[in-house]
Amino acid sequence: MLNKVKGKLIVSCQALDDEPLHSSFIMGRMAKAAKEGGAVAIRAQGVEDIIEIKKVTGLPIIGIIKKCYEDSPIYITPTKEEVDKLLNTKCEMIALDATERIRPNGESLKDLVDYIKSNGVLVMADISTYEEAVKAEELGVDCVSTTLSGYTKYSTQGDGPDLELIKRLSKDLKIPVIGEGKINTPEELRQAFECGAYSCVVGGAITRPQLITKKFVKSIS
Repeated sequence: MLNKVKGKLIVSCQALDDEPLHSSFIMGRMAKAAKEGGAVAIRAQGVEDIIEIKKVTGLPIIGIIKKCYEDSPIYITPTKEEVDKLLNTKCEMIALDATERIRPNGESLKDLVDYIKSNGVLVMADISTYEEAVKAEELGVDCVSTTLSGYTKYSTQGDGPDLELIKRLSKDLKIPVIGEGKINTPEELRQAFECGAYSCVVGGAITRPQLITKKFVKSIS
């Protein structure tokens, strides 16, 4: 899978319970449209969406499950329970929060990484800082993604992708660095690749029409 996405675009197709496009059928069609536009893989949330998208597109899937727990701020594939559900979907890669924050139920990132890899599935570490990425590489993940930069209190805050983080990690890590998070324009995508990104994930700028519409409305308000 990693060879297939090198230098290419991954599209994130997600719509949570409170979003207007929340439907595995709709996400399947959204992913099909992304494939026709040139996406080579899909990042998807939830068992039903993943199964539908695999059926409709045949593309490799980066699977996640978002679930909130009272004892932790981590919500992207936070525990073994979510990992087990994702393993049953046969997705090619599982992404999980790899920040320094405490996991629910006192579970450890290392144990989850080892467990996923023991099942023959690739692991993507969603990180927010340079240090988290270095630690994730040491734990044996297959790639890191800058997904959470700007989404933890202690990481760099900004309106666009964390290009400096992508540049540093691409230079220093031996594993692929995936640019993800706040890539809002084709120009920002190009910049992420110029900074050394192995591949990039774009989500809301392509697949969340309510947010796209809001930008247009804001421009004339």
